[in-house]
Amino acid sequence: MTAVALVTGASRGLGAVIARRLAADGLAVAVNYHSDSAGAQRVVDDIRAAGGTADAFAADVTDEAGVTRLIAGVAGRLGPVSVLVANATGPQPAIGFEDLTWQSHLDQLTFFVKSPTLLLQAALPGMKELGGGRVIQIGSDVVDRRLPGMSAYIAAKAAQHALTEVWARELGPHGITVNVVAPGWIPVERHSGLDLSTYRAEVPLRRMGTPDDVAGAVAYLASDGAAFVTGQRVTVNGGHT
Repeated sequence: MTAVALVTGASRGLGAVIARRLAADGLAVAVNYHSDSAGAQRVVDDIRAAGGTADAFAADVTDEAGVTRLIAGVAGRLGPVSVLVANATGPQPAIGFEDLTWQSHLDQLTFFVKSPTLLLQAALPGMKELGGGRVIQIGSDVVDRRLPGMSAYIAAKAAQHALTEVWARELGPHGITVNVVAPGWIPVERHSGLDLSTYRAEVPLRRMGTPDDVAGAVAYLASDGAAFVTGQRVTVNGGHT
């Protein structure tokens, strides 16, 4: 049976590239999107044109009922989810400490703690029936960089990283691995036109990372080669931290 990967927030950016890579590796891919149906369909069309299997699924992955419907819909059309890639994200505004509110924290925790929790809880029964699965969270190296003005985002990402380690220990007996890929600044469509020279000069490899670099790490963790890798954070930033 073909393994099924669900990639959240896959209509553009990192998610779209991850979806295409997993499909190229032979997985059937559920391309999740919230509002960009055209973008999701382009990803699906690209995968199908390359000979792969994919379908688009609209869902708000921060909503419990929406996540339940999403996992059921993927199972009905493609099969039970065996590879879950929690990639969806929201706005990440810089907020200085004096302007920080509890809502600022909640906005970030919703995407990086609540959403992965809902997704994994919904996918878990199917993974257990399959005898195992892969959970890959998309984190960030900002946890190590401690950027001023980003405390709400950093706190949520740090929580996401810690949950990865706990879930790896809890779910290991079910044959489920849980890891996190933590990119540095990886320019995507929304970064076009920005001056990248200062950041690039700080990276030991002297180049910017690409979405393909991140997708490669995700593909490894989803592969048979990573069957004995769990509870790990793979940082993809050219040695910046």
